[in-house]
Amino acid sequence: MKFDKREKQIITRIIHTTADFGFANNTIISNGAIDEGIRAIKRGVGIVTDTRMAQVGIRKRDLIKYGSEINCFISDERVYKIAKERGITRSMAAMELASQDPKNGIFVFGNAPTALFRLMELFEEGKVNPSLVIGVPIGFVGAAQAKERLAVLPVPYITIKGRKGGSNIAVAIMNALILLANELV
Repeated sequence: MKFDKREKQIITRIIHTTADFGFANNTIISNGAIDEGIRAIKRGVGIVTDTRMAQVGIRKRDLIKYGSEINCFISDERVYKIAKERGITRSMAAMELASQDPKNGIFVFGNAPTALFRLMELFEEGKVNPSLVIGVPIGFVGAAQAKERLAVLPVPYITIKGRKGGSNIAVAIMNALILLANELV
């Protein structure tokens, strides 16, 4: 496959993180996703992750000048309450809580297909309008289907075909975008 310079930076970070050259053929970057991701970073949008692992791995020191916050709501008491009251997963409830703040613009999924599904539903309901979705949940149940659905929505996205993915890949993609925004690559 042939990639432009910025796509190559993202895919190289994924391969370096996973030691799996197959990601060169399985990574999908929608038209305009890199540009929109960089613009969103420079606007200081909030970044929401589906796991604490992803939240911790993102390069905070390179986001400080933009005023971005990185949040993971999975352990928030409000999420527990929403999940219990509505009979949904905490991952889904976390997206409902995240969607209430219009500053949240980049959503990073490496683990929870249910969170990605719920974000897409919230988008379709007009309750959230992401600047960028990094949708690379891993697993046998729902991961491939969530990514396939993401690929048909009119939202800038970066994803991986199939069941492969993970928080480490989500972080690699996000960090590559941060480096591109800071012109460090």
